[in-house]
Amino acid sequence: MKKLLAILAFGLSALGFVDVALAQDAAASAAAEAPAVTAAAPAEAPAAQAAAAEPAVHKGDVAWMMTATALVIMMTIPGLALFYGGLVRAKNMLSVLMQVFVIFSLITVLWAIYGYSLAFGGEGAFIGSLDKIFLMGVTPDSLADTFTDEVKLPEYVFIAFQSTFAAITCALIVGAFAERIKFSAVLLFSVLWFTFSYLPIAHMVWGAGGLLLEDGALDFAGGTVVHINAGVAALVGAYMVGKRLGFGKEAMTPHSLTLTMVGASMLWVGWFGFNAGSNLEATSGAALAFINTIVATGAATLAWCIGEGLAKGKASMLGAASGAIAGLVAITPACGSVGPMGAIIIGLLAGFICLWGVNGLKRMLGADDALDVFGVHGVGGIVGALLTGVFTAPGLGGTGGEDFSIASQVWIQAKSVILTIVWSGVVSVIAYKIVDLVIGLRVPEEEEREGLDIASHGETAYSK
Repeated sequence: MKKLLAILAFGLSALGFVDVALAQDAAASAAAEAPAVTAAAPAEAPAAQAAAAEPAVHKGDVAWMMTATALVIMMTIPGLALFYGGLVRAKNMLSVLMQVFVIFSLITVLWAIYGYSLAFGGEGAFIGSLDKIFLMGVTPDSLADTFTDEVKLPEYVFIAFQSTFAAITCALIVGAFAERIKFSAVLLFSVLWFTFSYLPIAHMVWGAGGLLLEDGALDFAGGTVVHINAGVAALVGAYMVGKRLGFGKEAMTPHSLTLTMVGASMLWVGWFGFNAGSNLEATSGAALAFINTIVATGAATLAWCIGEGLAKGKASMLGAASGAIAGLVAITPACGSVGPMGAIIIGLLAGFICLWGVNGLKRMLGADDALDVFGVHGVGGIVGALLTGVFTAPGLGGTGGEDFSIASQVWIQAKSVILTIVWSGVVSVIAYKIVDLVIGLRVPEEEEREGLDIASHGETAYSK
């Protein structure tokens, strides 16, 4: 009541109806009650702070991450399957589709059984724990971390998203030994390599306590985990499975560049889930990864076409599609930490360097990497991982801090690249050897000549 009178007195004094001294007295009287009000405030502060610290799950983030997960599934089936399928001869079309489709199915199941736990459980330097084997302890109410402390995701969403990364990584490898490997050998190798190469590398780069994460390596969406890892395994496979019959003597041209273009387009669209989804939140970080995925890919496509035009006099559809994939691969580790202009430069360099990778480098290596998995994914992944250390610099438009050092970060990136190459290479050699000893890697010569569609699956892609 006294506070109300004080306010009224000040108002009337301003209009000249009440003496100013009276207004001041009323104000002083009201102020005498103030300590009783302010004394209660501190008691409410801890409760307010506790409420502010409660983890928040935003519907927009959840919706975006489920969408991103679906986009990565589209990348693999049908995107990668059609991209690879169009590149092989017609008699082997279904075999490649089958390999990609079944590998995706196999790895997503293994991810739920033990993969997620080993990749993201525990805090080991090289591998996680089995605390969440069979998704033990995970419920619809379980939460997973994002890059913002107080913002969380339903853990099932994070598990599903990461399962698609594991699955597409294993599926990428089949392009190297396409048209001559046993279907059973593909599946057994995938199990071994997923367990002993993908899971440790994923934990080292992204898992709590991971060796490369603690070292400060930057890999936003999988340059080392996915592309270098798979590219090295593919190159080893090309050597150990051996060259296709007639390689270098017979024409082994793609049977449908139309399907390859469709597959490449689906890969590009799905890659927005791959890159922008790796932000784990629908924020400006996702927007940065999104635009970088557009401009880097466009730049790489142009670079490949220019390189082909200069070298051969003509730019090809296969080259344009390959250039797009090279750009997508190279920007993957950098998409969340470089600016758009840096992304364009990364794309341009990746386009030219990967063009050399599938031509000059391939001849130097002497391997029959049928669909150029190493030339595009291995080489592109290395280029992207190293350039991430350059263009993350704030002076070049990146998001690095004021104390960011290009030389130091490039060295950290180089160590992560070397470790990934060595780890994947050693695991791959052992895994291929085990498969060869147990069931054999290669189909008989007569089956290879007939085509794997009929020999391995009893079907044909096209009626005659």
